[in-house]
This record gives sequence, C-alpha cells and structure tokens, in this order.
Amino acid sequence: MPAKACRVLAIANQKGGVGKTTTAINLGTALSAVGERVLLLDSDAQGNASTGLGVPRALRRKSLYDVLMDKLPAVDAIVKTQLPGLDLLPADPDLSGVELELGQTPRRSYRLRDALAPLRAGNLYDYVLIDCPPALSLLTVNAMTAADAVLVPLQCEFFALEGLTQLMRTVDLVRGSLNPTLEIQGVVLTMFDRRNSLSSQVANDVRAHFGAAVYQTVIPRNVRVSEAPSFGKPVLIFDMKCAGSQAYIKLARELVGRERERLSV
Repeated sequence: MPAKACRVLAIANQKGGVGKTTTAINLGTALSAVGERVLLLDSDAQGNASTGLGVPRALRRKSLYDVLMDKLPAVDAIVKTQLPGLDLLPADPDLSGVELELGQTPRRSYRLRDALAPLRAGNLYDYVLIDCPPALSLLTVNAMTAADAVLVPLQCEFFALEGLTQLMRTVDLVRGSLNPTLEIQGVVLTMFDRRNSLSSQVANDVRAHFGAAVYQTVIPRNVRVSEAPSFGKPVLIFDMKCAGSQAYIKLARELVGRERERLSV
C-alpha cells in the first residue's frame, strides 16, 4: 500500500480570539496521540502556538521568517516538542515585517508552498497544520496557497457569520488566482456555552448555512483550555479529563474520519 500523502491544513479566520491557536495546538496534539505524524507551523508573529507548545523564545533561533526569506530550508527550522509525533516550525516577531520585505518579489504568495514542497516529497508528516494570523495578510495568503484545505474555527458569538463570509471571499480569491484546488475542510464551532442561548442560536445558524461542512464536535468554553497555554502545555497534557480536552480528542477522530472518507471516494 502506498504511503499516505501529507495533508496541509490552514487553520484560519481573520477575526482574533476565535480559538485558532488553541485549536491548532490541541488538534495537533490529539492527532499525534493517535499515531499521526504532525507538524504545527506557527505563522503568527505573536508566536502564541510556539509558546503554547512549551518552546520559549530563546529556543526559536530559526523560524518561519528565515524560511520565507529563503535563508534556510524548512526542515532546518523545525524543532521537536515535548510530545512524540508533534514537531513545530516556530514563529518570531520578525514575521511581522515579511509583507514589507518581500514587496513585489516574484512568487511572494508561493513562498510557503515552495518551502513545504520538500517536506511533502519526503513524506515526513501526515498532517501540517498552519496556525494563521488573525488578519487577511500576505502570511494568510501564503498559508492558503500552500494548503490543501482550510479548517475554520468559528466562535459561537454574535457577528460570527459575518466574519466567516469575509473569510470565504478570501478563500474564493485564492482559489481563483493562486490555488485552484483549495477546499474548505470544515468549520469548527468553538467557545460554545450551553448556558447561553446565543451559542445555540449561532450554532444552528451556522449549520443551516454550511450544512455538512460543520463538524459535529463542538468545543466548549472551558477554563482549563484557557489556563493551559500559561503553563506551556496543550490542554490535553495539562488536564486530559476536562471537557475541552475530550472535545479536541473527538474533533481529531472526526477529522481523521473525514480524511479517510475523502480518500475512499
């Protein structure tokens, strides 16, 4: 049987505070726990995904910035995390200057895609998860151009659908000019509060609008999920039994199921 091809997923939403980084960290952890080889690529200059995986700034001597500026191959910037099967390509504040530094450089939107090509060819990972910045910037465009599909975390709050509509326009633009095979892998409802009727209303509206694209698994609003990053740990390591951890384990199973279904069609 041929080896499974690497699947690159951009975790994107231009709104901040929707659970992108939390989803990237904990979905990556859950996937590695079930035996998948995962690379988490931190493309946000704030570097929150790197911090949340316990990789301090002092250890980020090489980062995505160096890769995008052609200073070194992606494989040379990858660091091991404390979790078997989960590697990290870290970010640092220099990423904030990429858009200005690249200017009108040819193929500037393809920088990440070109950088990941050797990793794909070497079949080093089953999944590459790209934690996108909370803006429709050149970094986000690079992520979508490099990705096979986009995974959208969507908070169960007012204005959620409005923000999602803007993101879908960007996906359509990237699909039309840079990456014609880009798909929506799914929409993940985050920060769901069962005590709040608005959460249920938003969830129902999103499901009515996007149908089967919306994951059945819902990520609840959970204190332990919020606390875990300050300890430099995914919530699955910080408190595996909490509701947030259990939800991300279910999400990973559902994602793997979707991917298997896609391959069997």
